Amino acid sequence: MSEDTHAHQDDDGPGLDLGAPPYAARPDAAPVPAPAPAAYRVLARKYRPQNFTDLIGQEAMVRTLRNAFSSGRIAQAYILTGVRGVGKTTTARILARALNYEPMDGGAGGPSLDLSVMGKQCRDIIESRHVDVMEMDAASNTSINDIREIIESARYRPVMARYKVYIIDEVHMLSTAAFNGLLKTLEEPPEHVKFIFATTEIRKVPVTVLSRCQRFDLRRVEAGELAAHLAGICAKEGVTIEPEALAIVARAAEGSVRDSLSLLDQAIAHGGGTVGAEEVRRLLGLADKGRVIDLFEALMKGEMARALAEFRDQYDAGADPAVILTDLAEFTHLVTRLKIMPDAAQDAALVEAERVRGLEMAQGLSMRVLARAWQMLTKGIGEVQQAPKPAQAAEMALVRLGYATDLPTPDEALRRLKDQPVTDAPPSAPSGGGGGGGGGGGGARLSIAPRPVEARPQMQAAPVAAVAALAAGPRLASLADVAQYVAAKRDLALKHAVETSLRPVHVEEGRIEVALVPGSPASVIQDLSRKLSEWTGRRWLVSISSQPGGPTLAEENAAVKAEREEGIKAHPLVAAVLARFPGAEVVDVRTREEAPIDTEVLAPSEEDLYAGPGADDELEY
Repeated sequence: MSEDTHAHQDDDGPGLDLGAPPYAARPDAAPVPAPAPAAYRVLARKYRPQNFTDLIGQEAMVRTLRNAFSSGRIAQAYILTGVRGVGKTTTARILARALNYEPMDGGAGGPSLDLSVMGKQCRDIIESRHVDVMEMDAASNTSINDIREIIESARYRPVMARYKVYIIDEVHMLSTAAFNGLLKTLEEPPEHVKFIFATTEIRKVPVTVLSRCQRFDLRRVEAGELAAHLAGICAKEGVTIEPEALAIVARAAEGSVRDSLSLLDQAIAHGGGTVGAEEVRRLLGLADKGRVIDLFEALMKGEMARALAEFRDQYDAGADPAVILTDLAEFTHLVTRLKIMPDAAQDAALVEAERVRGLEMAQGLSMRVLARAWQMLTKGIGEVQQAPKPAQAAEMALVRLGYATDLPTPDEALRRLKDQPVTDAPPSAPSGGGGGGGGGGGGARLSIAPRPVEARPQMQAAPVAAVAALAAGPRLASLADVAQYVAAKRDLALKHAVETSLRPVHVEEGRIEVALVPGSPASVIQDLSRKLSEWTGRRWLVSISSQPGGPTLAEENAAVKAEREEGIKAHPLVAAVLARFPGAEVVDVRTREEAPIDTEVLAPSEEDLYAGPGADDELEY
């Protein structure tokens, strides 16, 4: 062995292999760590638009900016507003890039929205490291001192770019002093300075600032367009995703592109590269759309046992009670839209079950039933969100909705009371089982019209007489008749004015003389004359008399009520009750003859039926 070889020998071992890696020279040497994998970038950052072509859903803004740039009408300040995630900050960066665009070859050029080719300043602006494009977060820099720095630096010309661009995000967070300090510079900035503001709370920005800016409202992206955008991203990422899952994610994002990408990122991680609709529903805590439609169908048929069983199954599967009612309200809205605009079924955000079954139900349900269902579900959602036991509150809301499907609308009730014989049979109730319940026969898939409802005997006379009188035309012989006729037309404001503002002097067919209560608006005279002429088809003259007139209807009613209350308090039984229960009082007194006419006592309204007694309700005895 040569000397050179011995020179590379260890005392305790043979010579080293010169071809071995350095870290293998000594057995006790620390291993060199493997290179770290590249940091993962979330989809919302990876696919952030870099030019106006990539920006989706904001065509109106892009068109306005394109025309302004082509004609040289570039404003000194822009303000971008919209909900979170629609692209305000991204648009501000793209706009800064367009203002400072310079071709790579050094050719002459000015501000341009054609950013398909990367310019000299573009890369630094996109990566937020350009010396002349400064971004400031107003949420953490709210004081006048921060604005003073901007004002001082605005005096100097840009170092590299054409314009100095100041992007202030969440500008509504600035203090009042900061806004006031910015006004003068914002109104008359140096020719080399541009301001771009972004905010989600446009109403909190002073009007003095808004008047100095061009405002662009970035709208929510439609669910169909958002679903198509997500499908393109999934194709680039090599992710297999069901169309229904795309529709669910797009609707859950509520028009926010960033929210949709965050949800998609989460769904991809949850599904391991393959995203199914069921996994997305479980991820978001949503109920199966087909099962929601089944629940809606059971409610519209009045099949309460089936409806409650379906709700309990969805609840046991993890669906939130408030979310179930919200999905029902959303489907009710969809059916209503499809009834008015059948072409809305072509929306790409709709799943096949919504498209097909929604059209079927739109044909079978009346607009009144759908409007009533929407009101009841909206009220039920609020109750569930505040209830200590949401599942029970949701079930009671569904029970009210299911039983309300048997209720006729007011005009249908009057028509049936007039045309149908009255019997002593009680009204039928929704089916408790699964077969043909409340809305129609057992073989019908969906109720088209409510089942006949028998009237109570004591309710027959007054409504039928009212219908007959209305058909024959009004006969207004007193101010009380006028108030009753106005009430039948459901003009409650005018009815209140007639009862409280007018003192009758003379009333005859076609002519009414009254005296105005001091302080009452004179416009009630013209309103009453015009509306009576429109409603009756005859000319009515309503004039103000110089005579004082009699008491108003409200005063007459108050006097009658006071007289009744004093008389009833003198009754021995009532006096004994008031003495036995200190603090009790007489709320109202009604005669036996008035009771059949008061339909609110004999038959609660639809609102009372499904609303139930609330904190502000009074029970009258």
